[in-house]
Parts: sequence; structure tokens; C-alpha cells
Amino acid sequence: MAVFLTAIIAGLILLVWSADRFISGSAALARLLGVSPLVIGLTVVAFGTSAPEMFVSALSALQGQPGLAIGNALGSNITNIGLILGITAMVQPLTVGSSILRRELPMAAGLVLLSVLLCLDGDLDVFDGVVLLIALTGLLIWLYRMATSGDPADPLASEIVNELPAQDMSLRNAVFWTVVGLILLASSAQILVWGAVGMAEMLGVPDLIIGLTIVALGTSLPELAASLAGALKGEHDLAIGNILGSNMFNLTVVLPMPALLSPGLVPPELLSRDMLAMALFTGVLFLMAAGWAGRAGRINRVEAGVLLLGFGAYELILLNSSL
Repeated sequence: MAVFLTAIIAGLILLVWSADRFISGSAALARLLGVSPLVIGLTVVAFGTSAPEMFVSALSALQGQPGLAIGNALGSNITNIGLILGITAMVQPLTVGSSILRRELPMAAGLVLLSVLLCLDGDLDVFDGVVLLIALTGLLIWLYRMATSGDPADPLASEIVNELPAQDMSLRNAVFWTVVGLILLASSAQILVWGAVGMAEMLGVPDLIIGLTIVALGTSLPELAASLAGALKGEHDLAIGNILGSNMFNLTVVLPMPALLSPGLVPPELLSRDMLAMALFTGVLFLMAAGWAGRAGRINRVEAGVLLLGFGAYELILLNSSL
């Protein structure tokens, strides 16, 4: 077991570091090509934060472990809201002041609904994967239009621009780190998947559970770092925006991987437990952050406690189901 645990830890560390290098290189490359900072922040960087999940899910599906791939996508979304936002808002209560963010909230909820509807037939097949990729295309077009036509004074817009990687990277270095980051992402994902599958087989638990717990938590570490850093700097919209962006890309980039590469039936508990949990967490976040009856959207410490308690309850359910 020690070998598998070491592989998981080493894979996660390398995965997080290589994702950071990939984001820095690709963001710098996009900037050098004349892409606007806000477009980079809403698309390139948001996509980059989901790169660990994408590589892990793709490799899992290719190696015949679709449960691990699906669990990684759904588990990351649940972890992002329940644990990451819960911890962040407990440390620093969050207030939503961005119109961009308020428009992203229903989009994120709509993508959750779409993913649930596609899985209602108990099957995740190529058709479902294609639909999700079409949704990804629509999402990218929507984000681009929002970035190019929105108010540059919007709080989220200014926070995204301020937090972009350094601008002084040369073209050669930008290409180098983009390519190296991709190679290391693939390598570290391979190490992580090997360790996770070995751990699941040794413990006698489904790979879906490993994907929903250990792998999902590990691949969500970049979101934890980004959201905490943003909140402590007073960039509340960015802290929530990181989570929404990651969750939307998880559903439109990560979830299609098992659908396209290893299509098949989904476990019954995926709908009754994990899809339901993801939908509930997303709905709660929408109610908290959207703002109602003149109340500004916010996540205070009491609401953060609700998210953390909900996440703890979900993990206990997973633990009980694996015993």
C-alpha cells in the first residue's frame, strides 16, 4: 500500500506543479499573440485549472477505469464547492459584486442540469460526450463575448487581470513551459492513476470511490490555493469565479473523456448519490451567491459552515458505501 500511496502523493504534487507551469506558459503565449487579458483569464487560465482533472480522466478512461474518470469530474465539482469554498469563506467571508459572476452562476447550474439529464438513461456514451463538447464550444463563445463586451470596471474583470501570470516571459519560454507543462501533466497523471487504481484494488473499493475522494481532492488543490489567495487579497469575486470556471470546464472537458474514450453504463449510485450531491451543492451556491430581494450575494461564515457540514456528510456517505 505504501508504494501506491507514494505514487498518489508524488503524482498529485507533480500534477499541481505542472498545471501551474502550463497555465503560466499558455497565458503568456496567449498574451504575446495579442489575446486580451480578460479573455485569457476567463478561458485559458480557467481551462488550465481543470487540466489535472482532464488528464487524469483521459488516462483513466483509456486504461479501462471509467469509474475513476467520472468520479474525478463529479468529485472535483463537489469538493470545489463544499470544501474549497467552505474553507475559503470560513477564513474570509465572500461578497459577490461582479455582474460577470452573476451571469456565470446560471450557466454553471445549467451545465449541471445538462450533465444530469444526459446520465438519466444510465449510460454515458459517445453521444453524451459529443453533446458536452458542443456545450464546451458554446461556453467558450459565451465567455469570449462576455469578456470582449463586458464592463472593464467590473470587479471580477480587474481581479482577473491583476492575477494573471507575469508578463515578462519571452516567446521561447512561453512555448517551452506550455509544452513541458503538457508533458508533465500527462506523466504525473499516469503516476496518479496507477497509484489510485492500485489503492482501489488493494482496499477492495470501487475506483469510482477513489475518484470521488482521494483523486478529486488532490486535483482540486490548485483551486484551493487560488481561492484562498484571492480571498485574502480581498478579491472575493475571483475566489468564487475560480470555482465556477473550474466546475464548468470539469463538466464540458473532463466528463466527456470517459464518454468518448470508454463509453458504457454508469453505476446506479452515480445518479442517486453523486449527481444529486453535485446538483444540491451547485443549487446552494447559486442561492448564496446570486443575491435575493436586494441582498448582495455573499457566503458568510455561517453559510461556509453549511457547505463544510454538507461536504462532511457526503464524505461519510461515501465511506459508509465503501465498507
